[in-house]
Parts: sequence; structure tokens; C-alpha cells
Amino acid sequence: MSLNPPLLPATAARHPWKFFRTGGLDQVSLTTAADLLALGQLDQKLWVALSCPVKGLELDEKTLALIDADGDGRIRVPELIAAVNWTAARLKDPAAMLRGADSLPLAAINASTPDGQIILAGAKQILASLGRPDDTTIPVAATDDVSKIFAASALNGDGVIPPEATSDPDAQALIKDILACLGGAADRTGSIGITAEKTETFFTELAAYVAWVEKSSAKDIAVLGDATEAACTALKAVRAKVDDYFARCRLAAFDARAIAALNRQESEYLAIAAKDLKITAEEVAGFPLARIEAGRPLPLFQGVNPAWSAALATLHSVVVTSILGAGQTTLTEAEWSALNTRFAAYETWLGGKAGSTVEKIGLDRARELLAGKGRDTLAGLIAQDKALEPEFNAITAVDRLVRYHRDLRALLHNFVNFADFYSPTRLAVFQAGTLFIDSRSCELCIRVEDPAAHAVLASTSKAYIAYIDCRRPGGEIMKVAACVTQGDSDYLVIGRNGVFYDRKGRDWDATITKIVDNPISLRQAFWSPYKKLVRMIEEQVAKRAAAADAEANAKLAATAETAANADKSKSPAPKKIDIGTVAALGVAVGAIGGALAALATGLARLSPWELPLVLLALILLISLPAVVIAWLKLRQRTIGPILDANGWAINGRVKINIPFGTALTERAVLPLGAQRSLKDPYAEKKHGRTLVIIVVVLLFLALAAGKIFGFWPFASAPGPEEAPAAESMG
Repeated sequence: MSLNPPLLPATAARHPWKFFRTGGLDQVSLTTAADLLALGQLDQKLWVALSCPVKGLELDEKTLALIDADGDGRIRVPELIAAVNWTAARLKDPAAMLRGADSLPLAAINASTPDGQIILAGAKQILASLGRPDDTTIPVAATDDVSKIFAASALNGDGVIPPEATSDPDAQALIKDILACLGGAADRTGSIGITAEKTETFFTELAAYVAWVEKSSAKDIAVLGDATEAACTALKAVRAKVDDYFARCRLAAFDARAIAALNRQESEYLAIAAKDLKITAEEVAGFPLARIEAGRPLPLFQGVNPAWSAALATLHSVVVTSILGAGQTTLTEAEWSALNTRFAAYETWLGGKAGSTVEKIGLDRARELLAGKGRDTLAGLIAQDKALEPEFNAITAVDRLVRYHRDLRALLHNFVNFADFYSPTRLAVFQAGTLFIDSRSCELCIRVEDPAAHAVLASTSKAYIAYIDCRRPGGEIMKVAACVTQGDSDYLVIGRNGVFYDRKGRDWDATITKIVDNPISLRQAFWSPYKKLVRMIEEQVAKRAAAADAEANAKLAATAETAANADKSKSPAPKKIDIGTVAALGVAVGAIGGALAALATGLARLSPWELPLVLLALILLISLPAVVIAWLKLRQRTIGPILDANGWAINGRVKINIPFGTALTERAVLPLGAQRSLKDPYAEKKHGRTLVIIVVVLLFLALAAGKIFGFWPFASAPGPEEAPAAESMG
């Protein structure tokens, strides 16, 4: 059973697809309207890509955002097919998408459908608003900033009414009140305004708030009139502590032995007395309000806990004085209960508070708005805006169609197939520009966010990648991964500078910051063993020179010290020559002489025409392994991991073979017809003697290798002395 999603009905006729092969990859051909309409039938296993990001591509991000229906920042197969089908239904000829034109001819719009008629009318309205009513085409630039078109009208059919949508000052003030209480929504121009839902909620809250406040005017609720709220606040501030006091007094009445514990232990007071007393709430707030005794009333002034004295004084002034009189300086438990009962109705009302979201505008303003005609005014504005919705939706649809008409061709040829990537005249949407460095231009440059993270997956591409930091004078920074696919890497090192040109033609200062090393070319692989040998020799020579220099300095220092102390010590007796050392030197000289004699004998036995062949065999022996390894890696070189590391889902094996690599990276070549002078006044002097010495040394090396390893390609003819012996053996 296929897991490919059923994007078209199973009964649809199968489309006769055509494929082309480029870079070793079979890719579907998109050349006709039928190809586009049948994309839903194409097995996803045959798509080159399955998803791509909406950012970081050389394609209009507004277009990509429109295609990204779920807004997750990625475009997938169903979304691309939906965009193609939507566009095809509104064009007379869907194949127009494959031309990628910047302007959409009005005659290309399919006016035989209701949607097409709306889009055609919208396009004409846009051109008229731009002062070009007679134009027969509409470019992307005309719809590029749709907000400007919407801003030309106070109402734009999006259901959002900002304050500037009306010139009525009362309506503007009402809209601002709603925004202050409930917030708003952004309209098509970006302005913040109200909606029908916000308006309805606001007036519902207003009515609830006014009704709730008016209910508090009843005498059984507001027992102290306007002072009821302050009194209730003072009562609640000490309620828990006063209840605690009377509970302790009841416990003391139950058993006198508990009084000491109820009043806190003496040790707790000693801990406080040991410090600098500030009588703060933190120190004694947990202690009882007053001294605990059985049946003792609560004093409000004398002998009360210092941390609570201010709160008790407030309770006396705003509650006790108003109800029991100013002379009441203590409270019994019964009197305390009566006070709480007196305010119970108000507290119940306060707990059922309604319309708190609109409370900030005040009761008077709330009553004014409920009695006025502002609600009807806003309802009229919303109705007018709603009536314009089809017209402005058409403008949005025009923008979508014009963008799809221009950009779908590029997306299809960088998603369904990679025709643009393999094209000699086009750049793929993921190619950010061209890097010029080390006498080369590299066209496969891809934007990256984090080079270190990108390199983890990109290194499996088998491509040589140089990560570049690009900067412009204004401080703008961009990071790219440049694939070098021709030449060598001898002078590509971290810190090397070049120039990067983006797709808009702007130049950036470019610096290599990281390298993923892989073979670049077979030529590089062929010479790499010799270059490594030269580097090793240079390193060894440098080490030996440094060691010799250090040894010479040490000897000079020792000689100087000896000369300075010549009068303090006797000269050492001269060392005798070690006979073993002399014998060892003789053996070494003899071995070297024997080797040279063997080489000379071998050379004498070879014919002149055999010498170049031996030299060629030696070169192949050294270079062939490196070339084979490089060839295997270059055959596996692919762009898939490089794009996958950037958020793509590459489905096909998009290879960068050797011929294609030479097209992606170009080396410096003199232009046709250029005249070249070979006279160089600073050229190094060439001596034939040097060349002869090099050839002789290579021949000796070849003979030595042949004698040691026995890989002579040709057997030498027997000499006159050897022939009779051979015959007698026969």
C-alpha cells in the first residue's frame, strides 16, 4: 500500500509524465498546463524536494508566506499543490505560471468564474488608484504594498475600526475607551482598532458595572454610605488577627494553664531583646494583639501589639466610632461579631463585582456611554466596513495571483525538480550569490545561520565547503557556505579574504571562518602526495635548522664560559678516537657505495626508451591511490546534506559530479582575443643544469624502487657472458 497522500481522486486519469536526466538524477519535466494540473498524481518519491523553508531563499518571502498555509515556516508538497491549483483556477491558461513573468496581463485572468471576475475587477481598481486605468497588465510592484491601497480608505473591509476610521470626535473617544479597556486588533494597514465582538463585550460590561454599582446604594448594603468601602477595608485588615485574639481568650477561659503558652514563651521575647529593637512587623507581627486573659475585651489603644497599633487605630476611627461611638476603646467578642454582621451584606456585594474591565473609565463615563448613541454609531461603521469586504478581499486575491503568476515557476523548478540548479543560465533559489576568492568564482553559495551547526550535517556531502562571514560598510552581516568545486585548496585558509556579490549585485567583504575539507579535483589529488612530501621536508628542515641553531648557541655559550674560566680550571685531556665508531662509519660508507653501484648497474642494463616508462610507473605508483580515493569521493559529492542542514527536506540525490563542479566554480582564464606578453623582467632565471639534476635524481629513485620492490616493467637482455651459461643450463 502506498503512503503517498491522495492529493487527487483515485479515479483521475493517470498523466503521461516526461522525465529528463541531469547530473545523474531523473527529474520530472514541467512544460505544459497538464503537467501542473496533474502534480497531485506525481508520486512524492519522484519529487526532488519534499519541503523547504520560507526564509533565506532568493524568492519573495511574501509569496512564500502566502503558500505556507499553516504558517509553520515551511512549504510542503500539499501546500505547493494547493497554490498551483488555486492559480490554475483563476487563469485562462495555467501554463502561464511556467513563464514567471513579472506582470500579469488582465486578459490572462479567467473572468468566466466568479472568483476570476472579482480578481479582474480588483486589478482594475488597483490600476485606477495608481492613475493607470488604461493599463492592460498589472505588475507585482502595483500590489507589492497592499497596505497603501487599503490606507487610501478609512474602511477597508477587514472588520477592524481604528479611531482614524471616523471623523466624529465622540465616536473616536468611544473607540479609544474600548481599546483602553479591552485592547484591540490590527487591521490590514497595521492600525489598531475595535471589532464588533469587542464593541458588544464593552457595552455588556458597562451595563453590568453600572447595575452593580447602583445596587450598592441600598441602605442594607452601604451601611455607612460613601464611607462603607473604607470601613470594610479597615475591618478586613485586622479580621484574622482579632479572631485569633478572641480564640486565644476562649482557650484561656477553658484552662488557665494555657495562658502562658498563649501569650508566647519568655524565650521568644529574649531573642528579640538581644537585637536592636525596631518594633517592626517582621519581629512581633506574629504575637497576639494584646495580653491573653480569660474573657478579656480587646483593647484598641492601650497595651496592644505595636505591629498592629496603627491598624487598630484605623479600625476605631472608621468603624467603631461610626457605629459604637468614639468613646468605645475596647471590643468584646460579641461586639466584634456584631460589627462583622453589619458589613456582611456589603462584602457579599463586593465579592460579586461585575464589569471590572471597564471600571477604569469611571461610573459617570459609563452612564454617559450607556445613555448616548455611541453604540449605534459604531454599529453603523462596522456595517459599512463589512459591506466593503468583498472589494478589498479582491485586492488581496489580486496580490496573491500576481505573485503566484511570477514566483511559482521558480519554486516549482527548485522543488519538484532542480532544473534551475542544473541550468547554465539560471541560479537556484538557494544560491545566494557569487564568491570571488583565490582567482576563482564560486556560484554555489548558500546562506546559513550557524556555521558550526550547519557543518555537522553538511560535512557528509563530500564537498569542500568554506564558511564565509560577509560584511557591508553599514554593519550588515551575512553568513554563507561556499562550495569550492574546481582547483585546489593550497591557499584557501581561515582568514583569507575575498569579495561576495549577492543576487542584487551588492558587494560584501568576505572572510573564511571555517573549512570542511574534502577533495576538490583530480588534479589536486594527483599532486597532493608530492605537496605533502615537500611540506614534510620543509617542516623537517625547519626543525633541524632550529635544533642546529639552538645547539650552536649552546656551544657558543659553553665556549664563552670556558674562555671566561680558563684560569680557574685545567684543560681536559684530548679524547681518543673510538675504534668502534670508525668501523661503523666504514660499514655505512660501504653500504652507500654498494647501493650506488647497484643503481649504476641497473641504469646500464636499461635501454634509453625504458627509462621514461620506469619514471612514469613510479609517478603512477605514488599518485594513483590518492587519485582513486578522490575520484570515489567526488562521485559521491551531493548538495543534499548542505540543504538539509538549512531546513530543506531533499528527496533526490542531487549530485555535483566533476563536469558540473567545473561549471559551479570557474577559474581565472584569459578572455578570447587577449594578447599576452611573456616578457617578465622579474622572472626567475632558468638553468638547464637544474632540470638535468632533477631528472637524474628521479631516475635514480626509480631504479632504487625497482631493485628493492621488484616491479621492473621490462627484463633486460642477457649479456654475452651470460648466454653460454644459459644454453648449458638448457
